[in-house]
This record gives sequence, C-alpha cells and structure tokens, in this order.
Amino acid sequence: MPNTQSEDAWTVAEAKAKLSELLRCADERPQYIGARKPYVLISVEQWEALTKPKESMGEWLVKNMANLGELELPDRKEPSREIPFQ
Repeated sequence: MPNTQSEDAWTVAEAKAKLSELLRCADERPQYIGARKPYVLISVEQWEALTKPKESMGEWLVKNMANLGELELPDRKEPSREIPFQ
C-alpha cells in the first residue's frame, strides 16, 4: 500500500488496476501517483479543509477596512469624461 511521495508512489498502471484500494487509502492519507509527473490524491474532506477560507469576505472586510480610515468617494456630479475610440 504506497503512501510516501518518492519511494512508494503508485505507478499509473497500479493506480488503474487497484482503483478501489487507492481510493480507500486516500481516506487515511494522501496517495501519490506517478513518477515523472506526480499527482496527489486526497479525500474531499481533506481538500475542503485545505481550500475553505478561514473567514468570510464580509468578516474580513469589517475587520480590515476599519484600519484604512476614511474612504474618499468621487463627486457624483463630476462632469463625464471624454470616451476615446468611439
């Protein structure tokens, strides 16, 4: 049962032949496939834990925008600009 990146990586042929075992092993820890161009197979739970933001964008904005001070907005009555390339 392969489980380290270099020595015990699954070959592509092994991974194809033993897909059920490969998927079962991926629930426990990452599985490495291939030698020349290696890939890593992980469970969806591991993937979501790695990619889920630690806080929402709204929480981040509330926490970090307070430190910026006043935000200067342009005057809405400002004359329109000339649009090139018409």
